[in-house]
Amino acid sequence: MRTLSKSKLLAFRQCPRRLWLEVHKPELREDSSATQASFATGHKVGEIAQRLYDPNGVGAVLDPFTEGFDEAFARTQTLLRTKQPIFEAGYKAGGALAFADVMLPVSRAGKSVWRMVEVKSSTSVKSYHRDDAAVQAFVARACGVPLSAIALAHIDSSWVYPGGGDYEGLLVESDLTEEAFARESEVRDWIAGAQSVAASKREPSVATGEQCNDPYACGFAAHCQSQETQAEQPIHWLPGPFSAALKTHVADNGLTELRDVPDSLLNERQRRVKSQTLSGKAHFEQAAAAQSLSAYKLPAYFMDFETIQFAVPIWKGTRPYQQIPFQFSVHRLSRTGKLEQQAFLDLSGNDPCRCFAEALIDACGERGPIYVYNGAFEKKRISDLAEFFADLSESLLALNERVVDLLPIARAHFYHPSQKGSWSIKAVLPALCPDLKYADLDGVQDGGAAMDAYLEALAVQTTPARKAEIEKQLLAYCALDTYALVRLWAAFTGNTLKS
Repeated sequence: MRTLSKSKLLAFRQCPRRLWLEVHKPELREDSSATQASFATGHKVGEIAQRLYDPNGVGAVLDPFTEGFDEAFARTQTLLRTKQPIFEAGYKAGGALAFADVMLPVSRAGKSVWRMVEVKSSTSVKSYHRDDAAVQAFVARACGVPLSAIALAHIDSSWVYPGGGDYEGLLVESDLTEEAFARESEVRDWIAGAQSVAASKREPSVATGEQCNDPYACGFAAHCQSQETQAEQPIHWLPGPFSAALKTHVADNGLTELRDVPDSLLNERQRRVKSQTLSGKAHFEQAAAAQSLSAYKLPAYFMDFETIQFAVPIWKGTRPYQQIPFQFSVHRLSRTGKLEQQAFLDLSGNDPCRCFAEALIDACGERGPIYVYNGAFEKKRISDLAEFFADLSESLLALNERVVDLLPIARAHFYHPSQKGSWSIKAVLPALCPDLKYADLDGVQDGGAAMDAYLEALAVQTTPARKAEIEKQLLAYCALDTYALVRLWAAFTGNTLKS
């Protein structure tokens, strides 16, 4: 009988095919950069948890990947006879194995027992966390551990970092003891089902679907999709949300192609996507787009931000997962048609917010529309800055009053089949301005890469030469974002830009 880890049992819960691939063809797994970033975040939160639950540093930390799994299991049993915190305690029983994030010795009715804490980087308890806790409790108790309680610790997103390395209050606990202990028979069933799948010589036949991203993005999705006949014009190109009637019709009839969906079940935007996709032609109501923007005169500004967020804040006064702007680009188009650009980028490692806010106020002048794309994001960041810096609040909020969002204009008046149902700027721009290509940029070509580059620039081991290279790449990327806005505005309004 194969002994399965907790992660493999949870993979089985998500999709039996995922478990089988984890066991038999792990080399096919391709984790996205976002998934890898979430792993790094989890490790960082785990490090902080060890400091919080063992402030005196007297606990023991196990590492099965260096000391070996059997040694880790044996050392865990020895440590359970002590009265010190244990981190990554390992258990193997009942056909499963698991490692507990935190084990804390407690006394109940004069007896020495243990309280387990699972640490997560999320800001709330998810349903799959409850499955996680049920597995952890089952394996530990099957090993004979006198487990009195199990809790899940997650991040409190309202907590404000006081600075100085003091993270007391970052984590809050939810007790899951009663629920986890009551699910023993469920866990036994999961183990039996998972072992049956893992023992099979044939890959399970499971079609790709919502489970490929729920609760986690599956690293085998590309492999599974490659085994299926792909729709020429898939239904998922339709912009959401789908009505209940549409969902039911698609599911009941096993539809995959856009052409097979009745127009009567689609809203206006969905019908447009279907019609233009099938015709292969663009839809552009240029006169209507120009009319929508006719009230806004020059000078005009075109603005874009780059932000970073930390699960574990590094700057005093900031919160977990707070979106902190570290870069902007602003293009200004004068009444005479002169185009100029201003940029801000702080790679010092200090909190960039104050300098960012001051520079933004200066770059945007006092009058004229400020064009953005999907502007709720920028407006929220500006409002956050206004809340934090009372002396700049009036000037910052005045910027928000001038913001004009180009996304609703694009959605209402433009669609090209190449967009595949998306109105992101990176989908619209190639259709309207094919000469502008993010792929031509060196290094940083999207927002995720910008965040990764920023973190690399702040790392102490990054050389000055590499930091200068990153700075150049970030400036070029953000500048293209705002120049793209200029070009979209020109296309929508029918204006010709000076060369």
